Amino acid sequence: MAVPSILVVDDEASIRRTLREILEYEDFNVDEAEDGEAAVGKMKSSQYDVVLLDVKMPKMDGMEVLQVVSDQQWDIPIVMISGHGTIETAVEATKLGAFDFVEKPPDLNRLLLTIRNALDRGQLEAENRRMRQTIAQRHDEGITEILGESKAISRVKEIIDRVAPTEARVLITGEAGTGKELVAKWIHKLSKRSNGPVVEVNCAAIPSELIESELFGHEKGSFTGATKQRIGKFEQAHDGTLFLDEIGDMSLSAQAKVLRALQENRITRVGGERPISVDVRVIAATNKNLRDQIELNLFREDLYHRLSVILIHVPPLRERREDIPIITSDIAGRIARRNGLEQKPFTADAINGLCRFEWRGNVRELHNVIERLTILSQGDQVTAKDVDLYVNPGGSASNPVLNLLDQYDQFSEFRDMAEKLFIESKLVQYEWNISKTSEEIGIQRSHLYNKMAKYDISRSDD
Repeated sequence: MAVPSILVVDDEASIRRTLREILEYEDFNVDEAEDGEAAVGKMKSSQYDVVLLDVKMPKMDGMEVLQVVSDQQWDIPIVMISGHGTIETAVEATKLGAFDFVEKPPDLNRLLLTIRNALDRGQLEAENRRMRQTIAQRHDEGITEILGESKAISRVKEIIDRVAPTEARVLITGEAGTGKELVAKWIHKLSKRSNGPVVEVNCAAIPSELIESELFGHEKGSFTGATKQRIGKFEQAHDGTLFLDEIGDMSLSAQAKVLRALQENRITRVGGERPISVDVRVIAATNKNLRDQIELNLFREDLYHRLSVILIHVPPLRERREDIPIITSDIAGRIARRNGLEQKPFTADAINGLCRFEWRGNVRELHNVIERLTILSQGDQVTAKDVDLYVNPGGSASNPVLNLLDQYDQFSEFRDMAEKLFIESKLVQYEWNISKTSEEIGIQRSHLYNKMAKYDISRSDD
């Protein structure tokens, strides 16, 4: 993490020198400006994490500088410092966006605490800006529709429409690959928080010893390896939505802290003492039966009741086979556009063939199979023969029939194809738990991530 940079603005050289010595001793980078005009010039050309701004100065006083910062919408926390402070001045400064108002001569401990709080807020606002940019990009690109017209999926969409505008917490249940994450995204998009961030946490993919740091953040030096401060997911999701995927895999100690955060709307970073207020809507999802987990003392019943104000069960694909044709057509179109290919229509016999399978990996597994068929089928449409050739007719599409030797002239091409299909299959089998998958197939996590990047393997939202 870069060393924070602070601009000290004061017309008295002795005060600037004193503040510089104090702040540099605390390992900050310090720059100086002798009046308001110089300060504005420096802020135009350089990036500062915090500005300490005197009120009374020649040429341009602190309030005028603050007005410029407000007009230009510069995202810089400003701490006003004055030996002539009044309540009216403090109120006016706050209205213009000042972070805090400190009287001269400043108490050292109070000043350092104010600076660190300003840095915290600046970091949080930067995270939120990045989150909002991500959300804006997703809105521009569009979130995948929840496809299907079956009675089961229509009921899901009806509940989403009714619950999204409220602040009610939602627990989404369903097998792996059914689209629980997509349901959560639509709840956020249709909610009053849609302009805020949506932050996703896969509880199954984070080691139990790190989940609390991931959710609540930590202070520098709070544990071995904590070399810098970390802003947790709860803080990042402030004014937005926090999606806790696979919450049934969360440790009991982390569950207790999540429960407290939901009760108090406050969190405390690991190693920290100061409670931080958060305004977050929590949506959780699991493929486990949490009632069974409660009986086994693996999940807190009080947390279950906090999370399950509204229950949404996403049905498995085998219970809504009538939706397979429309899902197949949509996925095939998106895959073709992404790869710069002409969309290949699926014949009626090919669709009937797909409807025979159990789809234990649900829509996610269907997505992988459609991509495979789109790329490997040699004609201008996907036929029943292609389905028989590239999809296991034994009831599941998890393991492709690798009767593809005639299509590859080079061993390296066939090897890469087989390796990609193998990794995809195992990731589906182990529900995209990277640690579990790497352990079961006998490679390191880092190597698995490299393979996924090489073959552009990612978890679909479908």
